[in-house]
Amino acid sequence: MKTKVSILFYAKKAKTCTNGLVPIYTRITISGKRIELSTNRFVDISKWSVEAGKMKGNSNEARSINSQLDMFKVKIIDTQMELIHKNIPVTTESLKSQLLGKTERPRTLLPIFQDHNNKIKALIGKEYASGTLERYETSLKHTKDFLQWKYKVSDIEINKIDHAFITEYEFYLRSVRNCANNTAVKYIKNFNKIIKICLANHWLERNPFANYKSKVQEVERVYLSEEEIQDIIQKDFGNDRLSLVRDIFIFSCFTGLAYIDVKNLTKAHINIGIDGEQWIFTHRQKTESASKIPILPVTQMIIDKYENHPQAINENRLLPIFSNQKMNAYLKEIATVCKINKELTFHIARHTFATTVTLTNGVPIESVSKMLGHKNLRTTQHYAKVLDKKVGDDMRILKGKFSNIISNNNLKSAN
Repeated sequence: MKTKVSILFYAKKAKTCTNGLVPIYTRITISGKRIELSTNRFVDISKWSVEAGKMKGNSNEARSINSQLDMFKVKIIDTQMELIHKNIPVTTESLKSQLLGKTERPRTLLPIFQDHNNKIKALIGKEYASGTLERYETSLKHTKDFLQWKYKVSDIEINKIDHAFITEYEFYLRSVRNCANNTAVKYIKNFNKIIKICLANHWLERNPFANYKSKVQEVERVYLSEEEIQDIIQKDFGNDRLSLVRDIFIFSCFTGLAYIDVKNLTKAHINIGIDGEQWIFTHRQKTESASKIPILPVTQMIIDKYENHPQAINENRLLPIFSNQKMNAYLKEIATVCKINKELTFHIARHTFATTVTLTNGVPIESVSKMLGHKNLRTTQHYAKVLDKKVGDDMRILKGKFSNIISNNNLKSAN
């Protein structure tokens, strides 16, 4: 699409010379932005036509200056076409640089990507979690590797990124990197954020994602059944390490808190709720959304058990906790000991809270969503879809209500 360039010549009275002459300037407007350049021509203000944007009359002076202004206008248009042919976005900056012979250095992808990551790093703990930086650093690495794999280059000018680039990048992630669908989509989504930065700064004229479509596939969430929870609670591990991991995991099963949110809990997060009972009041680190969770008896037992634990006291935490990596490693041991045939990770506790502990027991989905700190009810609805048992229980109640209809002989047999 050709960018519209508006050109206006005018006499700039504010810069009137000592000899009374006024310099002629040109104002170039592109997409609402404007630049002003001197034409190095001067005129008696009384001889200038504001409406026509040129000198009045047909004198030799008027013909000469007007001819020079016409040539300058042609030069501006030619410069615009030159930028287009070079596939350089036509902006006030690029046009001015080209007119003045100061060729603007083309912007490349990787410095923009790295600058984005540096800003996230500077805001860790304020606006972002460390995991967010880790994901974007991995995305940057995949982008670098893709450029070498596909184009044999270490960087690329952003104006060369088009629809074909995006689709090839997605193919690379799925084939060479062997990424699953949702993983590939997430990396492309991270890359799209960098493109949005370029578009917002008018460094790109066209959006390479304009006709690109991708879809996240719904993944079945693993969670523990009531029987499996009981097996873990009742198991005597004879090992302080596994007992501690079990307790923290069960705490999460009955609060729905993710690992980092459990780790960040202090006694200050426990307060009296609207019902006069003790609640946990916190904010999810991932989304900064509020979570308000009533404390169930099993949760309180675990809090009381570790109230005076040296590690919890020294680190000012509500509960002592290992690193996420160690927690997940020990949970695999627990799954083996308890003969649970599932890939047990700490995050499964959050899924278990949403399904087995709350939704299955009739807690309204709106309440579950609020406790989980979801910003959108649709996120919580993913858990509701997997609860076939709940559907069966609900329909059993419905069958009872309509059982009298079945006794009607008109429905049982034809006349």
